[in-house]
Amino acid sequence: MPHSHAQVDDVPSDVPRRAVVVSLVTATSLILYFLVSLAQVWDTGRNESFVRMQRTVDAIVVLGAAQYDGRPSPQLRARLDHVVALWSVPVAPVVVVTGGKQLGDRFTEAEASRDYLVSQGVPPTAIFIESLGASTYQSLEAVRDTARLNQWKRLVLVSDPYHLKRAQLVSGELGLDVEVSATRDGVVSGLGALRRNVREALGIMVGRITGFRQLESWLQ
Repeated sequence: MPHSHAQVDDVPSDVPRRAVVVSLVTATSLILYFLVSLAQVWDTGRNESFVRMQRTVDAIVVLGAAQYDGRPSPQLRARLDHVVALWSVPVAPVVVVTGGKQLGDRFTEAEASRDYLVSQGVPPTAIFIESLGASTYQSLEAVRDTARLNQWKRLVLVSDPYHLKRAQLVSGELGLDVEVSATRDGVVSGLGALRRNVREALGIMVGRITGFRQLESWLQ
């Protein structure tokens, strides 16, 4: 008795077509997700509503950047100069400086920031130091604990334009109520700024799915 055998022709002809459609839809969705994330990074860094509306908050938080033996790098100095401008309005009674140090450094980013702000006329008694964080997430986690201790309800974050959307999302994950205010004269521009915007958009894409704490654990 002859045996029946499955024939290649028995496979539905629309299977390859369906796989192509699924692949195209997936690729299109990822591209759109990336473009939306990139647009949000760009827009958040250029939103000046906080300054324009002259809102007030409980504290200004400046996110750390590189320092050289106690001297802020140009990038960090630009952030701190923006803090001084906000302080002079004034928008808050206190400033929180953040950022740890690299292996071999004598000073933390937070210490370098504090010393610079004092040299620009901000009273030392108005500056809180959070120097344990080695990343945006860790720094903002420490800020959250300080905010709870001091009963601060609303904060404004100061950083470079490309950095603020992620910082805003991390703050939301940590339960912080924040405004954002970007530096206007940062040293990162041109292709360097574009690369950082793209990198931030990719990180945000992943962080929104996995959570930013998990994303950071993968990057360590």
